Amino acid sequence: MNHFILLFPLFLGPAFADKESQKTNQNFSSNNVSHKRLKRDWIWNQMHIKEEIDTPLPHHVGKITSSIRNNYAKYIIEGEYANTIFKVEETSGDVYAFERLDREKKAEYELTALIIDRRNNQSLEPPSKFVIKVHDINDNAPVFVQKVFNGSVPEMSPVGTSVTKVTAVDADDPTVTGHATVTYQVIKGDGYFTVDDSGVIFTTRANLDRENQSTYEIIVKAKDAPGASGDSSTATVIITLTDINDNFPVFKHPSFTFNVPENISVGGEVGRVKVEDVDEPQHRNTKYSFVRGDYRDTFEIVANPFTNEGIIRPKKPLDFEKVAEYRFDIEATDPTVDLRYFKAGGSRSISTVTIQVTDVDEPPVFTKLPYEFKVRENDPEIRTLGSVWAHDPDAAKRKIRFIRRRASPNGDYIRVSDTGIIQLPKPLDREFSSSYNITVAAQEILEDGHLSDRESHAQVHVIVTDENDNAPELVYPEEPRVCENAAPGKVIIRISATDKDEISPRGFFKYSLATEDSNFSLVENYDNTANITVKYGQFNRELAKIHYLPVIISDNGDPELSSTNTLVISVCKCNEKGNFTFCEERAKQVGVSIQALVAIFICIFTIIVFFAVITLLILLRKRHKKDLSGLGRNVAEIHEQLVTYDEEGGGEMDTTSYDVSVLNSVRKNGIKPEAVPSPYAQVQKPPGNITSGAGEMEMMIEVKKDEADNDRDLLPYDTLHIYGYEGAESIAESLSSLESGSSDSDIDYDFLNDWGPRFKMLAELYGSEPNEDFVF
Repeated sequence: MNHFILLFPLFLGPAFADKESQKTNQNFSSNNVSHKRLKRDWIWNQMHIKEEIDTPLPHHVGKITSSIRNNYAKYIIEGEYANTIFKVEETSGDVYAFERLDREKKAEYELTALIIDRRNNQSLEPPSKFVIKVHDINDNAPVFVQKVFNGSVPEMSPVGTSVTKVTAVDADDPTVTGHATVTYQVIKGDGYFTVDDSGVIFTTRANLDRENQSTYEIIVKAKDAPGASGDSSTATVIITLTDINDNFPVFKHPSFTFNVPENISVGGEVGRVKVEDVDEPQHRNTKYSFVRGDYRDTFEIVANPFTNEGIIRPKKPLDFEKVAEYRFDIEATDPTVDLRYFKAGGSRSISTVTIQVTDVDEPPVFTKLPYEFKVRENDPEIRTLGSVWAHDPDAAKRKIRFIRRRASPNGDYIRVSDTGIIQLPKPLDREFSSSYNITVAAQEILEDGHLSDRESHAQVHVIVTDENDNAPELVYPEEPRVCENAAPGKVIIRISATDKDEISPRGFFKYSLATEDSNFSLVENYDNTANITVKYGQFNRELAKIHYLPVIISDNGDPELSSTNTLVISVCKCNEKGNFTFCEERAKQVGVSIQALVAIFICIFTIIVFFAVITLLILLRKRHKKDLSGLGRNVAEIHEQLVTYDEEGGGEMDTTSYDVSVLNSVRKNGIKPEAVPSPYAQVQKPPGNITSGAGEMEMMIEVKKDEADNDRDLLPYDTLHIYGYEGAESIAESLSSLESGSSDSDIDYDFLNDWGPRFKMLAELYGSEPNEDFVF
């Protein structure tokens, strides 16, 4: 090991200078004489040590010395690694390493050298820093920064195309020749790729085809010394060939057959033809075309951008009766293929397509669409406009029936007969609608006489031509007013006209006054307007505050029509500038549409009918009460006794229970007395048995009972008395009479014989002469 002796001049720093000045101040004389300090130097060998020394520890590093000659001098070192890895011999200054050093872990160590007086530990010199450098011995092999590298290159690339770059790092000292110089070599896959000294990998073949092999795995070795010697390491590189469009599509089948109904819609899908393209999807741009067959105007083939399939669609309607089968050849190709890498085998793929059309029951077909007719408005002689026609396209050739489906405007303005004749039930008015549209449906008549559920539609447009049948009407934007002191010739208002009829470009309106006996005049502007002006001036508001001016407006139509319109002009007070200051308010004219008038009329009619019904019911009720009151001399004399028995037949004891005169009066007058509630209506009476052969009298009694039970609105005309004992012939064994058992009336009671056997006793009693005596 070579030893170099270096002289390092050291100067006192400010801190040490301050310390020395304190020491010297003690020796100053009274005359303040100063002494200059002598310069001293550190002296030691430059320190270097090799890494990984295999001799026994410790290893001598170097020596630190000072020019001070002091028997009590002591060397010490300070720093991060002082007295651990490095130690100094305190008297000689020799520095030793007590561990084997690794340059790849730490290449330099910085320490501080001091020399002190061992007696008082005072520094004899300022401290000095020094560095111990570790020399490299090339003990590390190159290491790749990653175990696996990835790269890509387009397929069919030329020789020398860059693929990727690999990197290996050597931890040894790069300043030492051969210690950190890395070289690369492909040891697996060198038939397809190579690598240069910088780690860039290149292709060595030009025919790398992704469709044959899409990925390559090669191994690259890195070493740090030229020649066969030196340490080395390896890494794996996975290279992927990216796709280019270098293959044409090929049909999967030599022919395709499809069945499609003839009613398929235009643009609908007939079927799909499939091709195989070994390129990746982004490089599949198949185009389909016809090569044989005259059906390009009937079908089209569109490529699906996602599946690359060819979708066959009809461009016009198919007809089984005309063409039942289509056969043609189609070609699949890719115009974007890079011809530089074109492979042998042909750029065209052809397949045969057969389309078989199946028959379906089609709806009728109209001869033309749409239909349009013209008719003069208000022409009473025109009843038939024309006809629509449709036929059955199928082989059955069924008859067709026509039906009107929709109309605009809605209403019975245009009719369609079963045979398709367009008819007018009444003349059309162009002012109501200038055109009338209907939808006509055509349906086939089946063999059983019913209509097919399949139908087709046609639009029928009826255009109404105008006739001059409306007179022009006056239009003025504001209410006309004139100052009472207006001068002659003053323009009051500018008027114009409108006409519901169609106005031709040469049409014009003529204006005139119905009378010249007024203070107004009319001046034509010859632009279909006219001015109303003051004729004499000086209106008198005392005589007339409002003037009614009739204006005649006529058109130049054929025939010429005119109308008289009244212009209401107010005479107002004005100031000196002619501004209106006061005008009388005129009654506003409010217009109401026909639809509003109809709605108002319906509401009024409904209200009238409602009140009429209520009034009629009240009158009938009053008349009913009046008729009921006339059945007897007074209400107290009318007693209708309704008695419940346990048996249906009546004996002689029952003859005093009825006042038959009341019943007879009912029969005679044909009016049923109005039932009134009985004070005993809430009493539950024992149910009676009504036989199917009950007579009219029994029915009358039941009716009267119901009326007595249910009518609670009037005072009772009838009285129903309930007793606990109703006679010997009943279970209650009690009978009460209200003195209605006889009557002095001369009425003939023979009609009681017609009321059934239950009233036979009454018929015998009241049917006899009044002076006869009856024995009970």
